[in-house]
Amino acid sequence: MSGTGSGADAATDTYTASVVGGTGFTGGELLRLLAGHPNFEVVQATSRSADNMTVGRSHPNLRDLDLRFSSPDDLESVDVLFSATPHGVSMGRVDDYFEVADTVVDLSADFRLPEATMYDEWYDGHESPEYLERAEYALPELNRENLPGADLIAGGGCNATATILGLKPLVDAGVLGPESGEVVVDVKVGSSEGGAGGGAASSHPERSGVVRPYAPTGHRHEAEIEAYLGLSVSFTVHAVDMVRGASATCHVFPDEPVSKGDLWKSYRGAYADEPFMRVVSGGGGVYRYPEPKSVAGTNHGEVGFELDPGNRRVVVFSAIDNMTKGSAGQAVHAANVALELPETAGLEFGGLHPVGSP
Repeated sequence: MSGTGSGADAATDTYTASVVGGTGFTGGELLRLLAGHPNFEVVQATSRSADNMTVGRSHPNLRDLDLRFSSPDDLESVDVLFSATPHGVSMGRVDDYFEVADTVVDLSADFRLPEATMYDEWYDGHESPEYLERAEYALPELNRENLPGADLIAGGGCNATATILGLKPLVDAGVLGPESGEVVVDVKVGSSEGGAGGGAASSHPERSGVVRPYAPTGHRHEAEIEAYLGLSVSFTVHAVDMVRGASATCHVFPDEPVSKGDLWKSYRGAYADEPFMRVVSGGGGVYRYPEPKSVAGTNHGEVGFELDPGNRRVVVFSAIDNMTKGSAGQAVHAANVALELPETAGLEFGGLHPVGSP
């Protein structure tokens, strides 16, 4: 295989890649990012429904990509296999994936929780629990130190990603912990979260104009927040009239008072050196707090906060593009770290302004 992944020449290494499940929204986003990545050569994209059809037929933004979909039953040997399949597929095919690839990056929920008992509680059990200890959570801002050399990478859920990015600085600063502070999280997400086959609730006439609670309690992404931040949160998700994006508003009630200076110190300390994170908190202009529109199509995340001392409350805002930072971009970012490539490779796009509905 072509890449070496380490040493002084790592930035010029080339790795072959495939995308399993390439016709979905996430698969298309992966193909977009990988096609423009200086270190990846996409040699296969699979689809049962579009076998032998051009990638551009499903993803019109990729009409210039000279690639046709092939059957997922005939996987080619590659350095890195990205799986963008529905939940439950990868856990059943992971042995097949490792027969053809050195590194597997899964974007479903199949390996993102660390213990089989959590799958029993939050999903429908796990078919390959022996792989869970091997998997590394993809979000570099949370798990960077464990990603280099990882051969099984598990992408985070977009709602969990937005929430974790917003709350992690407070956990690191000791403001929140397993036994301290109450957190209420309200997430608003765009229709692309439902995928290309999202069903009747995702059709435009039904989705247009709504602010619809679709997971008032018990959302599965709570499990990730608990697993990786050690927090129990009260979590609600709304579907809103937006195509791309996830916006989390977290109402935090610390046990001890915090000042605005404490908050700035926590957030700047956490994200000052992060290439894709921006702290946006009450500045001038129209976009005074994080908004999905500001990061649409990018791997950037925005976080901000406001202090409500009268109610001993901190309001934390975070915004990501659910398709990029919350899925495909996070996967590519994690692969960059795992292969010891420049972290920002293939992810430098800074977004557009003005832009319509993201």
